[in-house]
Amino acid sequence: MTHAMLKGSNVPVEAAAVRAVVCWSPSPEVSVVDASALLLAADGRVRSDDDFVFYNQPRHPSGTVWSLGKRRLGSSMRDTIQADLARVDTEVERVLLVASAESLPFEGVRDLRLLLLDAAAGENAEPYASFEIRPETGAETALICGELYRRGGEWKFRALGEGYSNGLIGLATDFGITVDESAAPDPAPTPEPAPVPVPAYDYPQPPTAPPAPYGYPQQPAPDPYGHPQYEPDEGLPLMGPQFLR
Repeated sequence: MTHAMLKGSNVPVEAAAVRAVVCWSPSPEVSVVDASALLLAADGRVRSDDDFVFYNQPRHPSGTVWSLGKRRLGSSMRDTIQADLARVDTEVERVLLVASAESLPFEGVRDLRLLLLDAAAGENAEPYASFEIRPETGAETALICGELYRRGGEWKFRALGEGYSNGLIGLATDFGITVDESAAPDPAPTPEPAPVPVPAYDYPQPPTAPPAPYGYPQQPAPDPYGHPQYEPDEGLPLMGPQFLR
């Protein structure tokens, strides 16, 4: 029998291992939703960054919580986290089940829900619990859908639906994850404009003298700028605009 969960309600979890399935109907506005998990100690924070299971770190080092990835089932998309509750470290008191949509608000995500299944029963088995998630403001870009938590030596599941408007980074940071924002890719450099050709001289070129009539030696062209003329001397080149750089 499936327990239809309301926000804040809880049920005992009898399965040794469970699958938490984030489901949604894709649309042109929102095509991808990511499921992730945070393993929290008694102080409500992660013990290290290893306690964050998400798309860039899909398996916990202990091998007890991991991502099964995305798949389509009919018209619905699913992203699944599996937790082997019987083997989770005793220092872990809670496992948060999270959904994020990058910078896209959840008001555009249709049919968002969390299903909790007995991992031993198979994917097509009837869900143990189902939670229809309705964001409070619609501006959230990350949601704590629910949590698995210990109580009296047993595991329980609580439906939450708590939202964050600063995305998965904001949510993870709130629980002690160190986010290295410098590791984010740099924006594409703005192309520099092509250099404008610069003339060789910053003043007009002197006119070229017409060739001398046949049979006469060529005479030096008059200097249009009034520079004094110098006779060539041994070892001293003729100075003129054509030698300036």
